[in-house]
Amino acid sequence: MQHSPFLILLAPVAGGLVIGLVARFGSEKIRGHGIPEAIESILTGGSKVQPRVALLKPLASAIAIGTGGPFGAEGPIIMTGGAFGSIAAQFLHLSADERKTLLVAGAAAGMAATFDAPLASLLLAVELLLFEWRPRSFIPVAGAVAVATMLRVPLLGSGPIFPMPTGALHLDAASYALCVASGAVAGILALVATSLVYISEDAFGRLPIHWMWWPAIGGLIIGVGGLIVPQALGVGYDVIEAELNGTIALNLIIGILIVKTLIWSLSLGSGTSGGVLAPMLMIGGALGGLEAQIFPHVATGFWPLVGLAGVLGGVMRSPLTGVVFALELTHRYEALLPLLIGATAAYAISILVLRRSVLTEKVARRGVHLSREYSVDPLEVLFVGDVMGDARPVEPTNGARASGDAEDGPIVFADDTLRHVAYVMAQSGRTDLPVAERALPEVPIGTVRLDQLLAGRLRDLDEEHHRSRVLRPLDLLGAGRATPSVGDP
Repeated sequence: MQHSPFLILLAPVAGGLVIGLVARFGSEKIRGHGIPEAIESILTGGSKVQPRVALLKPLASAIAIGTGGPFGAEGPIIMTGGAFGSIAAQFLHLSADERKTLLVAGAAAGMAATFDAPLASLLLAVELLLFEWRPRSFIPVAGAVAVATMLRVPLLGSGPIFPMPTGALHLDAASYALCVASGAVAGILALVATSLVYISEDAFGRLPIHWMWWPAIGGLIIGVGGLIVPQALGVGYDVIEAELNGTIALNLIIGILIVKTLIWSLSLGSGTSGGVLAPMLMIGGALGGLEAQIFPHVATGFWPLVGLAGVLGGVMRSPLTGVVFALELTHRYEALLPLLIGATAAYAISILVLRRSVLTEKVARRGVHLSREYSVDPLEVLFVGDVMGDARPVEPTNGARASGDAEDGPIVFADDTLRHVAYVMAQSGRTDLPVAERALPEVPIGTVRLDQLLAGRLRDLDEEHHRSRVLRPLDLLGAGRATPSVGDP
């Protein structure tokens, strides 16, 4: 259906005006693509989301997409589902961590119900939102995702969102090497798109007008792009399907790759409401479609699929989510290894070049330190008995008992972890604690001090940074030392 050029140009502007008004007089939390707002709520807001956000966020996103915005619905769905989970939690007598679990459960359930992608939704929760890997949060989130996916079937049906032509994948060593190349290019594209978002955001921040008007200016950028490539407007599921089916023309591939990237990134910086995933699917598919003109044929839609997963992995810095999401959207599960190679290569480029992803940069700019690297706490694998000193007098304290039964203050046991000791010290205000055996809690056998606690951290640092040669070539022939020393240079 052909639309008037004036409608294409002005509809996004009108949508931006409405979104600006809703954000200013409703809630500023509706601005952006949803996931950073959910992260910020978890990190700084005690996982408490305002009830009006659950109503206004989908409304604003519907207006943005309905008037031509080049966005996806998934970010707003994640934020809206998270808002409902948080609201339910706020009616209950729960801790901040428990509210976080319900917020993430709602967010992941919303994504699973929308895309019929339960595993990708669960991985997104783990890689991006939970900031932990524990049964206490994983199990409830997995349950919510399962229920949402089961309820989706009678309402929206099942099957792939983007069905692809079936057939064998003709892969060889050269094809796998080209998957690495495709992923590297996707990582560079992710760098460009992410940089443009925040260049745009900085430019809008310097405008001498209220931020309420910024989405309208972003709408004008969208309208101009729509005049050049109308298919770049909206969610664009039909374009993504054409990319994966190999039925898209080369000139449209190039137009989508350039225009969609520009209007999405520049308009998102204006603070309008819209998601990230669908635009990245379209842009990544266009990149793969262009590569398919050069790379050897593997199967119809194969290179767009690899490009799609690569751009997701690079932009979101959630490579496992990107791979599984691509598989669940298309049901091309035999492409698992090529997608893993491409997404990992894109992720590596993104990590090497960018400090933060498009999903976390906004949170960091608000002064919140954010880390998405997970490792086992070294204090969790060391015990008090490994570091404690000899028994010596400890001044009595009338504080609450935290671990043992001593009446003059907290004690810890030799088989307690150092992480537990750190909590006891924090609760009691003590920097040294008596140590006892569980069978005889009234008889101290030693003490554990703060400096001994920190020694556990030093051991972890030593294991991370100290390098040594354990074996030499002659050792393999039996001519070297029989038992190499770990500390040998």
